[in-house]
Amino acid sequence: MLKTNYVTIRGTKEGLILFLDDECSFSELVSELEEKLSSNYPQISEGPAVHVKVSVGNRFLSDEHKNQLITIISEQRKLVINQIESNVITKQQAEQLQKEAQTATVMKAVRSGQVLEVQGNLFLLGDVNPGGTVIATGNIYIMGVLRGIAHAGSEGNKEAIISAAKMEPSQLRIAEIVSRSPDTKDSERHEMECAYVGEDNQIAIEQIQHMGKIRPHITNV
Repeated sequence: MLKTNYVTIRGTKEGLILFLDDECSFSELVSELEEKLSSNYPQISEGPAVHVKVSVGNRFLSDEHKNQLITIISEQRKLVINQIESNVITKQQAEQLQKEAQTATVMKAVRSGQVLEVQGNLFLLGDVNPGGTVIATGNIYIMGVLRGIAHAGSEGNKEAIISAAKMEPSQLRIAEIVSRSPDTKDSERHEMECAYVGEDNQIAIEQIQHMGKIRPHITNV
């Protein structure tokens, strides 16, 4: 690891991590970054491309500053930026995260032809009848019978889950992954069940009590 006042470069198995100081001025940071890449790492200019993660700590980067860093890192050496990571987000991003984390509680039956769609998590006190559809960007919790379609993580979140007091769906969908209706339904089964995306990138169903190990963060909802 080579460290200077404003830039720390650390090598990993995946490539390089650039830690950029978040207290100096941006112009000082740029100057040091250019100097370091041009004088201390000439070997990077040869051989295959090196993947880079950039961490800027508590510094907010405007689009202009972000593009400037990308240009400096990409053009001077054979570096490919995989990620620019900052601890600071905009007000709009914070509001969006808050919407995605909220839970909407609805008391109704979703009937055939009806579509219930929410931003964040959905807590439904009622059934989803055949032909009915519920959609959420987060998790879906149904305190009734699911016989229609449920789509959780509708904006691409594969960590989302679908749970129901009785799971008899015509279709389950998590992010872009779809599972058809099971061939048989056990009318005697009364345990609350939960659908999730497993390690094989397929939708699996488990009893709700097992989700604490499969999705530990669910307890934070």
